[in-house]
Amino acid sequence: MENQQAEASFDFSDLGLSEATLDAIRAKGFETPSPIQRLAIPVLLQSNKDIIAQAQTGTGKTAAFGLPIIDQLVPDGKVQALVLAPTRELALQVSDEIISFKNTRPLSVATIYGGASISEQLRRLKKGVDIVVGTPGRIIDHISRGSLNLSGIRWFILDEADEMLNMGFIEDIEEIFKQTPDNRRVMLFSATIPDHIAKLSKKYMRDVEHIRVEAKQLTTDLTDQIYFEVKLGDRFDALTRIIDVEPEFYGLVFCRTKVTTDEVVSKLLERGYEADGLHGDLTQIAREKILWRFRNKLINILVATDVAARGIDIVDLTHVINYSLPQDFDAYVHRIGRTGRAGKEGTAITFISPNEYRQLMQMQKVIKTQIRKETLPNAADVVAVKQNRIKDELAEIIELNTYNDYLPLAQEIIAEYGDEVALAALIRLAFKNELDVKNYAEIRTFSVDKRGTARLFISLGKLDGMTPKELVIFLKKHTKLTDSKIDDVKVMDAFSFATVPFEDAEDALRSLNALRGKGDKPLAEISKKERGERGDRGDYGERKGRGERGDRGERGDRKDRSGGDFSSKYRNRRRS
Repeated sequence: MENQQAEASFDFSDLGLSEATLDAIRAKGFETPSPIQRLAIPVLLQSNKDIIAQAQTGTGKTAAFGLPIIDQLVPDGKVQALVLAPTRELALQVSDEIISFKNTRPLSVATIYGGASISEQLRRLKKGVDIVVGTPGRIIDHISRGSLNLSGIRWFILDEADEMLNMGFIEDIEEIFKQTPDNRRVMLFSATIPDHIAKLSKKYMRDVEHIRVEAKQLTTDLTDQIYFEVKLGDRFDALTRIIDVEPEFYGLVFCRTKVTTDEVVSKLLERGYEADGLHGDLTQIAREKILWRFRNKLINILVATDVAARGIDIVDLTHVINYSLPQDFDAYVHRIGRTGRAGKEGTAITFISPNEYRQLMQMQKVIKTQIRKETLPNAADVVAVKQNRIKDELAEIIELNTYNDYLPLAQEIIAEYGDEVALAALIRLAFKNELDVKNYAEIRTFSVDKRGTARLFISLGKLDGMTPKELVIFLKKHTKLTDSKIDDVKVMDAFSFATVPFEDAEDALRSLNALRGKGDKPLAEISKKERGERGDRGDYGERKGRGERGDRGERGDRKDRSGGDFSSKYRNRRRS
């Protein structure tokens, strides 16, 4: 039977998890399970069925399989759970997440992937581990060496299965399946369920429960969606920059956990901002008091977790800021839907760190909207905005004639020091810290494929009759790529390269690799040096010299076209 996404609200304690696991969840600050967690965890705890779970990246899949495994695993000196991931980056993320769930349990987790010291991995495996997370190529290496024994496996998880198969790992995955016992449970998580996954499941899975979580649509055109690339440790300073450059900021700041919510509120209050926070630990009375203050604009910043923000209906929010990416795409849609209401425009801002870029691109594709990259305002921008505000406030005081009580002191100071010196000294006295650029921390940014392109390696070359022109024709015929999307084509004797938009790369790979028969090497892949974290396979392309790097020169820097308030730089570009 096929489950559809449940709409009702659940708590983790409703899923059948032990109190020790619930303690670990509370320690992380999570409040409510995501849809995939609500559907998968009870099945994994209460039955012996295999699972095919269709859910997009970023929906909380790691906890969906990690929590029930940790809940049931009793160390016996053997590897009991194996998680396969398509990239070393994802393997590390999954491993870190599982480790965070085990809390004080004496469980050992090893991450196995190419590009890392194999001697260190051998040492870890020899010492004994309970859970292995790894990429297929390096897992096969350890199986061949005899350093990884899968005979005691109880749980076998394929995370992002469609991507692994698109990358040509089918032979490795089948070989790994053969090394596992018949009574192991298989959990296959995939954004899509193409034919090759269906065939794999029929061959190696039994008594299968199908679970599907579908992202809801729909973001409003009234909400301008942008993102900033910010190192994790600099997010708070990035948040204050955004607040400072907006003349009338009135917004919601979303965090994933209660712990982060409290930390952000505390830092905002320390710096003099009018802020408060909402999360699940508050009483209803406290919650209503905070919401009353926010609705009446006694505070202009409300920091909240997703579950605590339910029921907030305020039509004139200027901003929604995703301080942390949500667990799933539904949550993103619900978050940003709180601005851009009642015919008023709003801005949704998302902070991402380097390892979240792929998730953001997938989310953009699923919700069918454009999330535009921008560059954060710098210290000089903030100071310029604050200088203008001082001028505006002075003009208002003069216009309202509310300065007469201070004239005697002003006349005395001016008589002693002169007009300009006296005024400059008073500004320094009142605004020294705010108007000195040296008092603003440097915010570190990073580059993730600035031009938004990927370099394709294609195992066809001059020996196959390819020329640059013929390769372009071939790509247009077998993919959805057009002339304008194919760039920097280079044809060698046995292989070729072409640069395509990042957002089109995965679809192009899927179409090209579908041309090859079962068991054949992939026809196309992301060039190894271009894809960075992907792959630990010494395949044909790499041996033949793959890895030529595409040009990435175009910058996404913003220019001040307005000459006025800095906020217009990203708020007025939304339909340019």
